[in-house]
Amino acid sequence: MTLSDLRAYPAHTQPITLSCISNPVGGSSIGTAHWTGVRLSDLAEDLGLRPEAGYLHIQSADGFYGTVPLEAVLNPESLLVYGMNNRSLPDKHGFPLRIYIPNRYGMKQPKWIERIEAVEEDPGGYWTDRGWGKQALANTTSVINVIAVDEAHDGWIPVGGVAWAGARGIQQVEIQVDSGPWQLATLRTPSLGHLAWIQWRHEWTSTPGAHVLSVRATDGSGELQTSEQTGTLPDGATGYHTREVEI
Repeated sequence: MTLSDLRAYPAHTQPITLSCISNPVGGSSIGTAHWTGVRLSDLAEDLGLRPEAGYLHIQSADGFYGTVPLEAVLNPESLLVYGMNNRSLPDKHGFPLRIYIPNRYGMKQPKWIERIEAVEEDPGGYWTDRGWGKQALANTTSVINVIAVDEAHDGWIPVGGVAWAGARGIQQVEIQVDSGPWQLATLRTPSLGHLAWIQWRHEWTSTPGAHVLSVRATDGSGELQTSEQTGTLPDGATGYHTREVEI
């Protein structure tokens, strides 16, 4: 199939946040964009997958390869992506074609796709063959991006950031100052959608001295972000993001 063939299918645009599995807590290897493409489920129906097909094995121009289970292929939010922010997909983001699978880290989202083959058994993937987790399911994460000390007014300091939980969405975000009680932050509305991060804001009543601020989120299913501090290998980093500030 050519890119023109794929563009002949109905186009779907989704606001999507994508994170690298090697992104540490509070790291910068995460971003959000509007991605446009064809639904994998539409394509799979027309291609007539055989009953024994269990996975799609994807090969990229740079030698990368990955595997997508059939249940993810049939998810209507899974896309073969050819556009980003109302333009053609940029080279560095995978032109001419990449894939998006909800609720997974970037290691499951091959770029520069050349070939897709339906297979019966899971043949593995580039990063799983190198010790990273097989599922690459997104962990709930929340980040303090700004403590706006320069905008303080009568002791009130704006604090803000983002939270993300793959395709599960975010139900609430809470802030803790030092060892005090957790306080609800305000979520920006309307949100971009459950596939994208959500911005949050909190007005902190500050006091002079050194402080540590922490953030945590609850995903759309009601599950609280884990406080357990883990590294990125093999399943992605977990733990609360903290920032120190002197008032």
